[in-house]
Amino acid sequence: MASTVVAARGRAGETSAPAVEAQGLARRYGTVWAVHDASFRLERGQFLTILGPSGSGKSTLLKLIAGFERPDRGQLRLFGANMDGVPAHRRPIGMVFQRLALFPHMTAAGNIAFPLEMRRFDPREIPARVARFLKLVRLEGLGDRRPHELSGGQQQRVAIARALVFEPELLLLDEPLASLDVRLKEEMQLEFRRIQRELGVTTINVTHDQREALVLSDRVIVMARGRILQEGDPETVWRNPAHPFVARFLGVGTMLRGQAEPGPAIRIGDRLLPGRAPNPLTAPRPGQPAVAALRAERVRIGTTGALTENGTRLAARVADVVFEGERVLYELVVPELGEAQLRAVDLDPGSHARHRPGAEITVSWSPDDLLLFDASLDPGSDS
Repeated sequence: MASTVVAARGRAGETSAPAVEAQGLARRYGTVWAVHDASFRLERGQFLTILGPSGSGKSTLLKLIAGFERPDRGQLRLFGANMDGVPAHRRPIGMVFQRLALFPHMTAAGNIAFPLEMRRFDPREIPARVARFLKLVRLEGLGDRRPHELSGGQQQRVAIARALVFEPELLLLDEPLASLDVRLKEEMQLEFRRIQRELGVTTINVTHDQREALVLSDRVIVMARGRILQEGDPETVWRNPAHPFVARFLGVGTMLRGQAEPGPAIRIGDRLLPGRAPNPLTAPRPGQPAVAALRAERVRIGTTGALTENGTRLAARVADVVFEGERVLYELVVPELGEAQLRAVDLDPGSHARHRPGAEITVSWSPDDLLLFDASLDPGSDS
């Protein structure tokens, strides 16, 4: 095996050390901090997705881990080894980019063999290793084709095999699925998850796609404006966003503004709505401006049965109806909340008659579904 890979693995330190440990990483471009005080820990064999909009700092953080950028401050350790001053080619990583950068003059097998040749693997071992990774990515029999003779999904698989063929300890994915159509993207998400679990390779993925983060990951980091706002398992981040930006970015249907009251609750006009504050650090103080996040799929339409304890029920008017295939999205207006707009989702539209624009209905939800935050933390945008 190549001396560079041996050297990288030889520095890996204790086998009990986490795969990645970042402490206070920061990177500045001019006066702008692209990454500010980023700290997290990733255990071996886990799949982490760094999620955020354009300009959030997620790609810069990935470059710091890869060694393409050097931090202005902070420390990074990979598998127990300090990476300060270690160049990218000496780190135990494989990488798949958004632009796959396959060599057009080489066959699929040639592209996969290239990193082995550069690392001076025994030439007698290379064909068998290439064949094994072609099989892993389900491209048996296609090794002689050049990239232009392969579909977009097949090219993705070649890029994955090329990144993994020398068996790096850490795989980095820089939005490799961003340019694919929806069907192919969903297919490749499942392929990434299968391959990662089959090999057990520690993986860090960068994306702005919320579904991709939830489908693929053991852990999720949400970033905005260079800062890590929340880290956790996908279900926790989805159900208990710790910051109003996280709630907004993960697709909460409605953000309502009002005044915080004890309970906790939010007052909008004359109506007091009980809710919960998922994070004490971002909870609103009574008497101060508050923002409430309400996920569209938690809003029940036309409910006439008993409410949960302290549940909320309001009269509403249908403003618009959007058919989305497996579900119907309702845009609603709620007079009691000062004509506030509300979104609700019907996940079983085929089982009953559809409400039409102008229809008078009722909406209800549980206090557990209304998430309360300090309004000063929510600029009302996705950046």
